[in-house]
Amino acid sequence: MSALARYLLQRGNFVAGSDLVGGEQVRALRAMGVEITVGQESVGRHLKAADVIVYTDAVSRRNSELVAAYEMGKTIYSRAELLREVCGGFSHVLSVAGSHGKTTCTAMCAHIFSAAGAAFCAHIGGEDLRFGNFHYTGNDYCITEACEYKKNLLKIPTETAILLNVDKDHLECYNGIEELKETFLGYCHGAKTSVVCLDDEVASQARNAVSFSIYEKGANYRALNLRREKERYSFTVREYGVDVCKIRLRVAGRHNVYNALAAFAAARCYGFSVEEIKRGLETFSGVKRRFEQMGVYKGAEVVCDYAHHPKEIFSAVQTALRMKKGKLYVVFQPHTYSRTKNLLDDFIEVLRGVENLLIYKTFPAREEYDAAGDGKTLAERVGSCLYADSLSALRAWLDRTATEGDFILFLGAGDIYYLVKYLISQPR
Repeated sequence: MSALARYLLQRGNFVAGSDLVGGEQVRALRAMGVEITVGQESVGRHLKAADVIVYTDAVSRRNSELVAAYEMGKTIYSRAELLREVCGGFSHVLSVAGSHGKTTCTAMCAHIFSAAGAAFCAHIGGEDLRFGNFHYTGNDYCITEACEYKKNLLKIPTETAILLNVDKDHLECYNGIEELKETFLGYCHGAKTSVVCLDDEVASQARNAVSFSIYEKGANYRALNLRREKERYSFTVREYGVDVCKIRLRVAGRHNVYNALAAFAAARCYGFSVEEIKRGLETFSGVKRRFEQMGVYKGAEVVCDYAHHPKEIFSAVQTALRMKKGKLYVVFQPHTYSRTKNLLDDFIEVLRGVENLLIYKTFPAREEYDAAGDGKTLAERVGSCLYADSLSALRAWLDRTATEGDFILFLGAGDIYYLVKYLISQPR
């Protein structure tokens, strides 16, 4: 929502709004002149003057401001509907979909388009370390994420569709995994061009697609000769059977090779040169909360990662295990009760293999309490871990365990990131 607000401001619109709680984005938008109220005391304050009301899917239809807007007969858009309208103002729309990696791949695309001097707008789902969550230089290209929540990806008028992978997630919005798969493939088939991963069972089923892969020899774009140095990969890009360049990534993790290949292939579809793409990828230094180095706590290195799905947790833990020198301590905060409940067996399987694990209380986001998806329930089922429901309990555990030279990995898409920032700013 904040990236869309920035775009509307850039185009000369008056923007106001409200949020349930304050935070970095609220402070940043206020600094830009956006009137934002926190909580529900703002009912009616901006509604009468507004031409259009926009709400995020995280907001309940019972929200007092939204109810009031309907009663006033206002024009009302969901976030996805507004994004569709915004995309209509660009000559070309490139969107990035997948269960994992959307934000990083979108940010990589932005760096490539910037290196090429293109006139573009990037709408990023996280905070790129250079661009933040929004960057605008013109209206030739719109680069955005395409989220599968409530099938929102189908609302984007996509010209070039990247599909990174398909996994079980957001099942509360679908009648099973098959409908989820069909939605992703429908997203690809609805675009003029799709760029898909041949190493993914579902993405590889897309018809008439430009393909990328590490393993499949028949892919149009391949990563060969992978080398790892401190978990940062370099590789040779093979384009339609010809080796065209070597890429050295500045971000950790093998999964980022896939993100980079996808961005490379999509940029080539738009005619950007190999040199421009290489320069863009090699200047990309990461996104906040994606294996972000936060500092130290009691002499232990602290890293935060957005991992909130079992496969993402496994990947992040494996990367940390290869990087650590002392002991590895892992703190995981489940994100939403529905995801935890729907993927409970998968969470149990991956977390039982993690030593020195603490599960923190669930971040509910848009949902009401459900004991079946509670963090405490998950901890009890995992068995070989601890549970904490407060910052003080988390701090006490860290104080009696972590020492200098250890590695502390915090995982989750909720407010755990801000708790970590507070812990580091208040050393014991």
